[in-house]
Amino acid sequence: MTQASIQERTSHEETELLDRLRAGDERAFEALVARYYPTMLAVAQHHVRTRAIAEEVVQEAWLGVLKGLDSFEGRASLKTWILRILVNIAKTRGVRESRSVPYSSLGPEGEEPAVEPQRFRGPEDPFPGHWRAYPGDWHRLPDEALTQGETLRVVIAAIEQLPSAQRTVIALRDIQGCESEEVCALLDLSEGNQRVLLHRARSKVRAALERHLDG
Repeated sequence: MTQASIQERTSHEETELLDRLRAGDERAFEALVARYYPTMLAVAQHHVRTRAIAEEVVQEAWLGVLKGLDSFEGRASLKTWILRILVNIAKTRGVRESRSVPYSSLGPEGEEPAVEPQRFRGPEDPFPGHWRAYPGDWHRLPDEALTQGETLRVVIAAIEQLPSAQRTVIALRDIQGCESEEVCALLDLSEGNQRVLLHRARSKVRAALERHLDG
């Protein structure tokens, strides 16, 4: 399937979803909430003091979505539109709660390596900087090994253990499918910071998968 056909199918599915939402289809709305709630909560928590306040922000955002459905013009994707509503409310609430530290000030969360330095050859080695032992080729594994519930639980657990900024970036990029430009705009990040956070998050999740699949 070509990229154009994928985009066309996505657009068609979103149009159908919008029609159902505007018609008051409760199941469609419940499915939408289930899809985006975890990511919305994670993003909100970076703008307010507590989880309780973040949950209030998410609830307020959903009310904004319901009120704005009829005026949604489709200039951005539905997902992007929802997240923008959330961020605007979260920022306003964050200022109200006297917490106005910009997300970008978190930077790349220190300089910890994404992968343990011991896994690479040292400067005295004929091939400095290369892997001591390369990760296993997961493409050779049966599909069942990559899709079974245990493997998915490993991925979810690894993401949940990430530092908050990394967790939010990988959730937006790899779970919600946001483009890097969207993430930078939503989280007030520079492209460089976004790229570093995503790289570190993916590396840690990959390391967890490697330990699980390679035994």
